[in-house]
Amino acid sequence: MTNYLSDLYIDGQWRAGSEGKTFAVLDPSDGSELAQFAIATEADCLAAVDAADRAAAGWAALAPRARSEILRSAFDILTAEREVFAEIMVRENGKAFADALGEADYSKEFFRWFAEEAVRIPGDFRMSPAGDKRIIVTRQPIGVSLLVTPWNFPAAMATRKLAPALAAGCTVVLKPARETPLTAAYVVRVLERAGVPAGVVNLVTPVPTGPAVAAMIHHPAVRKLSFTGSTEVGRILLQTAAESVVNTSMELGGNAPFLVLQGANVAGAVEAAVVAKMRNGGSACTSANRFYVHSSLAAEFSEQLVAAMGAYTVGPGIDTANKLGSLVSLDERDKVADLVSTAVAEGARIVLGGQKLPGGAFYQPTVLTDVKHGSTINQTEIFGPVAAIVTFDNEDDAIRMANDTIFGLIAYVYGEPDAAFRVAQRIDAGMVAVNRGVISDPAAPFGGMKQSGLGREGGSEGILEFLEEKYIAIAP
Repeated sequence: MTNYLSDLYIDGQWRAGSEGKTFAVLDPSDGSELAQFAIATEADCLAAVDAADRAAAGWAALAPRARSEILRSAFDILTAEREVFAEIMVRENGKAFADALGEADYSKEFFRWFAEEAVRIPGDFRMSPAGDKRIIVTRQPIGVSLLVTPWNFPAAMATRKLAPALAAGCTVVLKPARETPLTAAYVVRVLERAGVPAGVVNLVTPVPTGPAVAAMIHHPAVRKLSFTGSTEVGRILLQTAAESVVNTSMELGGNAPFLVLQGANVAGAVEAAVVAKMRNGGSACTSANRFYVHSSLAAEFSEQLVAAMGAYTVGPGIDTANKLGSLVSLDERDKVADLVSTAVAEGARIVLGGQKLPGGAFYQPTVLTDVKHGSTINQTEIFGPVAAIVTFDNEDDAIRMANDTIFGLIAYVYGEPDAAFRVAQRIDAGMVAVNRGVISDPAAPFGGMKQSGLGREGGSEGILEFLEEKYIAIAP
């Protein structure tokens, strides 16, 4: 592909920013320029909110079935254009083509799932205990919603927010990451083709980001902020939202433990570990970050993990022969490299990889052993293809170490079924994968505990994030 949508989308029109400025979107595998994307001024962002506000009443009043059919049409378009969708992600994000295809499939499912949820919004009707009134509880769209998405899953994080918001009857302003706006623009164009009316979906890319996002949050029409990104930025946005008492959903950072219990099948554990670690090249909030392996299995597990990760071919994601693409930028690659260097200085041993690769933002699949719990790499979300192994002798110690973090998004437990389930119940995480390396599903609630976030996306719970309950009392 050579032609990319690279304009703002405001009130049903694709247009340049009001100052005519642009920023470069690069292919991180070779540094080449893909497009010059329009920079949104603060005035452009507020115009997008105004457009969403004007469209809000009409969209909310539209029959749920009509909203459902539009979302279903978007699903059908993305199904037909699956490889086009994936290629855009590969080009601007750097991920392997197989990862991009997986994200394309995952992303479009949110449109199908919430097309079905749009017509099933629940309510309640009952007599009060005193018998003096009927209690009616209904749900209505929360209002104009600001959706802020990251670069690591530029399609999935957008559709996971767009689909429930639109299904609920909310109008939206989407602010994607500066590294990956082309994917967001493509998704918005698909919704336009599917029949979303002008003003219902808007796309802005402000530079710098912070002041413009704050201005939108402070706009009186904005009643919802849904953010996926780092915990550090999430804290700032929560403070900003508090000033206007804006409802928030936060999917924040993670530091996922992967526990391999005594008696576990090592081959199965390695297979699940590789999937949990290497999906999206490790650039995922759900990526296994800290491997806690029972000492009786540590040597065998490490040896097999090295063999499995060492088999990954590294190179530009557009070449389908490569299983591991680049990181999203040279800066992100250098962060990973610095973490590995620090880990070695703190006593870890590199048994695979540990080097930058030439030609782009590439980093070798890397396995570290002799890692100490509480070391820098053990406390940091790696966001790259690095597995850090810590050993344990006692199950209670493994659980204590797994829970010893401010994060609580996801955890993985591999072992004999009874033991694995027992341990899973004691892990402080919003999601736990037992004897498997993938957990995300549009039909399941996605979200974390502690400082990994607030609220849930996906499942029947996802649409509720964009609805407000209203209690009406009437005479019996």
